[in-house]
Amino acid sequence: MSTKEMSTSEEVNEYLRQQNQLDLLRFITCGSVDDGKSTLIGRMLYEAQLVFEDQVATLLKDSKKQGTQGGDIDFALLVDGLAAEREQGITIDVAYRFFGTDHRKFIVADTPGHEQYTRNMVTGASTADVAVILVDASQGVLTQTRRHSFLTSLLGIPNVVLAINKMDLVDFDQAAFDQIEAEYRAFADALTFKTITAIPLSALQGDNVIERSSRTTWYSGPTLLGFLETVEIAVDNNEASFRMPVQWVNRPHSDFRGFAGTVAAGSIAPGDPVQVLPSGQQALVEEVILFDQSLPKALPKQSVTLTLDREVDVSRGDVLVAAAAPCEVSDQFDTSLVWMDQDAGYVGRGYDLMLGAKRVNATLTEIKYKVNVNTLEQMPSRNLSLNDIGRVTLSLDEPIPFTPYLECRDLGSFILIDRYSKATVGAGMINFGLRRAQNLHPTATTIDSQRRSQLMGHKGKVIWLTGLSGSGKSTIADALESRLHGMGIHSYILDGDNIRGGLNKDLGFTEADRVENIRRTAEVARLMADAGLVVITAFISPFRSERDMARGLFEHGEFAEVFLDVTLDVAESRDPKGLYRKARRGELPHFTGIDSPYEAPESADLRIDTSATSVEECVDLLLELL
Repeated sequence: MSTKEMSTSEEVNEYLRQQNQLDLLRFITCGSVDDGKSTLIGRMLYEAQLVFEDQVATLLKDSKKQGTQGGDIDFALLVDGLAAEREQGITIDVAYRFFGTDHRKFIVADTPGHEQYTRNMVTGASTADVAVILVDASQGVLTQTRRHSFLTSLLGIPNVVLAINKMDLVDFDQAAFDQIEAEYRAFADALTFKTITAIPLSALQGDNVIERSSRTTWYSGPTLLGFLETVEIAVDNNEASFRMPVQWVNRPHSDFRGFAGTVAAGSIAPGDPVQVLPSGQQALVEEVILFDQSLPKALPKQSVTLTLDREVDVSRGDVLVAAAAPCEVSDQFDTSLVWMDQDAGYVGRGYDLMLGAKRVNATLTEIKYKVNVNTLEQMPSRNLSLNDIGRVTLSLDEPIPFTPYLECRDLGSFILIDRYSKATVGAGMINFGLRRAQNLHPTATTIDSQRRSQLMGHKGKVIWLTGLSGSGKSTIADALESRLHGMGIHSYILDGDNIRGGLNKDLGFTEADRVENIRRTAEVARLMADAGLVVITAFISPFRSERDMARGLFEHGEFAEVFLDVTLDVAESRDPKGLYRKARRGELPHFTGIDSPYEAPESADLRIDTSATSVEECVDLLLELL
């Protein structure tokens, strides 16, 4: 190798060494549509000479063909990677770009401005340290500016750049800049930002993006890139209490058992005492392993394997914490929830909750309010629709360890998953755990369900009849109860119409009300079965989720789902109450089978075609099931 080649190699190695030592800043750009977010990022990359020659050539070509600047360079095309975005000239998805300077490395997320893409914006902001919120100087602070500022604050981003863009459209007028800054700061007083830095910009012409502009001599603050290179990043606090969710129990052979995960907070070293949550077992750390190396200490964000000095029961989803400072454990939470699914979320409906590697059953027990993200108004609601953000109480079927989101994102953020489609329907942040469950102490009674069953002469059970209106639920329920009464079996019918005349008289027939109708009925059925009665329910109960919720209240063998299966034509031809005729005339909105869906059971305990089976035969089949 020649001396020149050695010198070049050394320079490359030195450059790579310097780059590896630079810290990383994640930031997002957001704001109203057409405020110039993509143009700003493109201009920054271009002027910092971070674009390759072939990319510049492609940019020049695309600017003439698809650009919005009359043939001049359209810097937004460097970022707007989706074909649909290029055709419309807007950003509809989160576009990530990586770049670096001599002072810092960056990952920027260009997030969409439209309200219908709120979930995309939340995704991009979830890991950011800084938010660059653009405002069109000729338009001022808009509702979308307020919306994105609220979301940014909700997600705990501490530092905001108020990028007042398109200053060229107002002749770089200081008064216009000052007015927008004052209006924004007055609005942001209600939010949680630590710093707000206002910068006058023209992304299109390059003013104050990288170089200071001669047209804003009245401005003495930093350029945008200068700010991003020097803003203080929240450094992971090694002195915080240790937290590590267990992602995998590593057992390659009988002589080794380690617990792998990523350190979420604090540090850990051999000899440190740890506690396993939620079980509370304690042990000492024997070794900290990174691949095939033993480490003297593990720091935040490091993925390591820990071995302990004794055998303790640790599973995927458990959390290892500092024994002297464990985190909280709860099964009820006050949360901020962003709804991300086309199908609405309702009070009483259950989902799978994923926090770290832990997966548990969760129920929306209360929607305190949802936020109008344009005005920050808190509005009462019983459901969450796509892109809604609500303050929601969640109830879990078992306690889990957690940390409030603003203290530790890894142990304070979660997703909700639909149990059937497996789609992610919501993303949430834990505000705090509720102590109401700790204050509930069910009274122990001398007479339990077993002794009540002995007195009755039979065990309590629930027969849950489901099917379209007109499938024969009420008729068969009445015939079954008559037969049971003759056999000396204590029973009771919970019928949809009768329940709505009393317990559920405040509920209508919207999807939210139907969910609550079944939740209340299932709880009543559980109490009656505990008293030793055979409970027969006759409800359309159109949604699988609520029927599964009802089943989940009972032990195995105490609940039987019976699907009375008839076609819509058959059910409508019977129409014993004239409901289908009213629904066809538009007099009964949200009627199942007409303008509201019925989700047939996928694994009912018994399916009966009542169009081909007599009432007596149906009762015989039910008695066999009992």
